[in-house]
Amino acid sequence: MTIVALGINHKTASVELREKVAFSPEQLSEALQQLSDHEQFNEAVIVSTCNRTEIYCSLAQQNSQTLLQWLASFHGLDEQELSDNIYCHEDQDAINHLMRVSCGLDSLVLGEPQILGQIKQAYNSAKNHNSVNLIFDRLFQKTFSVAKQVRTETEIGASAVSVAYAAVNLAKHIYGKLDKTNVLLIGAGETIELVAKHLYQNEPQQITVANRTIERAKLLAQDVNADVIALAQLPERLHQADIVISSTASTLPIIGKGVVEQALKQRRNKPMLFIDIAVPRDIESQVGELDAAYLYSVDDLQAIVSENIASREQAADEAQVIITQRCAEFVMWMRSLDSVDLIRTYRQDVHDIKSELVDKAISQLNTGKDAEKIILELANKLTNRLMHAPTRAIQDAAKKGEVAQLSQLKKMLGIDQE
Repeated sequence: MTIVALGINHKTASVELREKVAFSPEQLSEALQQLSDHEQFNEAVIVSTCNRTEIYCSLAQQNSQTLLQWLASFHGLDEQELSDNIYCHEDQDAINHLMRVSCGLDSLVLGEPQILGQIKQAYNSAKNHNSVNLIFDRLFQKTFSVAKQVRTETEIGASAVSVAYAAVNLAKHIYGKLDKTNVLLIGAGETIELVAKHLYQNEPQQITVANRTIERAKLLAQDVNADVIALAQLPERLHQADIVISSTASTLPIIGKGVVEQALKQRRNKPMLFIDIAVPRDIESQVGELDAAYLYSVDDLQAIVSENIASREQAADEAQVIITQRCAEFVMWMRSLDSVDLIRTYRQDVHDIKSELVDKAISQLNTGKDAEKIILELANKLTNRLMHAPTRAIQDAAKKGEVAQLSQLKKMLGIDQE
């Protein structure tokens, strides 16, 4: 049996090709059914996300080309084009890859946790389609345990590595919990959308979105239960905000020092945090000169992100040590399955010999033959039959001068020689 991880991801292929290889929910069911019915595939799990499509499969024979052919055929793609953009790992390398992916070490954002949930979902889908048996059940449970250990024992997910996430983390660092803060988001683009999602998870008292296009702001606001105002309303609403995070495409500053001074007077100088992640800047740099206003620019956040990326890379090295150890443990467990089968076969052979000789002895006893002679004959025959195979092995090794094999045979047979 061979374990194979065959896949395509953001490092190896374009978005266009990844889209062609991705599995929709309907396709996933059909694909798992086909793999289950295929005589070459024992077990299979399909992971399909926006950044990767991977098939983890145990093959009856060591021929990963069969899996590539199936994937190309399923999606109606050229096999050579797929082959040029795909990666394939086997056995221990495949197991190591699965664990790395689950821990976020192979993600676009190093250490991101979402992939683990996606792999768990893929495993559950495969189980529901009966394409997971003993080996993969143990493999994926082991993988989930490794991911948990990596999260617990390393700092792989502790630091912000996106500007949006860093902005929210900065606010949390200054205010602690955000549940009593009012947050004003200026803009409604992709960056502010990410900020809003991170904020929403921290349950601030109120989120308000200010944007030139009200309809665009409403689309964002409905996902995070936020209020919406027009940019023209900023001067009259600014004093209500404890935290202001801005990211627009404006070529001129939207918030000036004078507007902030007025807002601080209305707040009786209760501090305000301004995070400007726009380029060019949305907030005049002079705002940072005010005593109760704390202004951070995109450069400040980028410095935090760079430092955190370095921290995650160090954590990734620590994670790999854990993965390597746990991967080796799983491989040892798989090898033990072979020994279990060997022991079972050996015991059955010995039992068959015993049964054969005991049946003959009982038959002789029933004819009235001397019991002592029959018992002695039984013991001699049983001894000779059990000694035959190891004796031949010792003789063959001795004739060929295979000292290492002789030493191993002595160890196996429990022969203690000085």
